[in-house]
Amino acid sequence: MGIMGTFLLLATEAMAEGAAEGGFGLNLDILETNVINLAILIGILFYFGRKVLSNILNERQANIATAIQEAEERLKEAQTAFSQAQAQVIQAEAEAQKILKAAEENAQAVTAATLAQAAQDVERLKQTAASDLNTERERALAELRQRVAALALQKVESQLRSGIADDVQQAIIDRSIAQVGGS
Repeated sequence: MGIMGTFLLLATEAMAEGAAEGGFGLNLDILETNVINLAILIGILFYFGRKVLSNILNERQANIATAIQEAEERLKEAQTAFSQAQAQVIQAEAEAQKILKAAEENAQAVTAATLAQAAQDVERLKQTAASDLNTERERALAELRQRVAALALQKVESQLRSGIADDVQQAIIDRSIAQVGGS
């Protein structure tokens, strides 16, 4: 007896004991256990179920392939959009650099123009101050001359009132004659 025979013998004894005790056992009677019915049912399921199962699996495979293609297309679109966005970022950075450079040049030009205008304003203020100073100096000198002339006239009047000494009169007359004779 081989291993199978030993196994069947043990199973039969265990069933007999199990049936006698009301416990668990193995029923090896093919007709009673419906093994034939189960084999036919499994065969029918395998024969017809294989077509249904293969159809389901083929459909599932097609759905997965379609989903993969769509995902790849979305990936390509995303990569294209990403590369376009990168190009736009590079272009925007270049434009920002141009704007920054133009702003710096404009700021330098405005600074130079402001400094030139300030220099002109300072020069004009210097000229105005010098002109005002000259005008004020001339006015002060004119006023001083007037005062000196007024004081000289007062002195002459006071001397004339007090009388001129003879020697001073003679000197004035001689000087006047010399000036008239010299001209």
